[in-house]
Amino acid sequence: MDWKLELVAIPVTDVDRAKAFYTEKAGFDADHDHRVSDTIRFVQLTPPGSACSIALGEGVVDAPAGSVKGMQMVVSDIAAAHAELAGRGVEVSDVQEFPWGSFVFFSDPDGNSWAVQQLPARG
Repeated sequence: MDWKLELVAIPVTDVDRAKAFYTEKAGFDADHDHRVSDTIRFVQLTPPGSACSIALGEGVVDAPAGSVKGMQMVVSDIAAAHAELAGRGVEVSDVQEFPWGSFVFFSDPDGNSWAVQQLPARG
């Protein structure tokens, strides 16, 4: 049996601001934006090519905004990822090299933090 992680909730203070950041700056696809009730709004966004999405909204997660740290995406070209994020206006770190891969780091407007990794060549 497969157990697939397909959705992670990200707590934010302003759903519209966060949705704009993730779609316009981070380049995620907007899959859903539904007002379920007066107290629940569900927004699902997916990084290009990913099988896992994030959920933002009202009444979606009971955690302080900005409390998610260390979300990670993997790309095949860290320099291109850095250039794309910076070109879209994301405050992204310089490329950092480690034995376990090359990384850039950024945060959303609430301080939820992300790492983008290019895996090292497998020998």
